[in-house]
Amino acid sequence: MPKLKTHKAAAKRLKVTGSGKIMRMKGLRGHLRRNRSARAKSQYDKMFPVAPADEKRLRRLIPYGS
Repeated sequence: MPKLKTHKAAAKRLKVTGSGKIMRMKGLRGHLRRNRSARAKSQYDKMFPVAPADEKRLRRLIPYGS
């Protein structure tokens, strides 16, 4: 069986926790943040778990992530 290739863009965007959950950052954090409230801005600094519907597809992109 040959080695599987990691999808590099997905590997840079997703992190796998020690327990195996796939975590992601929220979008809309690039620019225009000065218009948002402090509470909204702080929400962009946290990582969130990936939706269960997307998990199988994303695990294929990062086969050696877990």
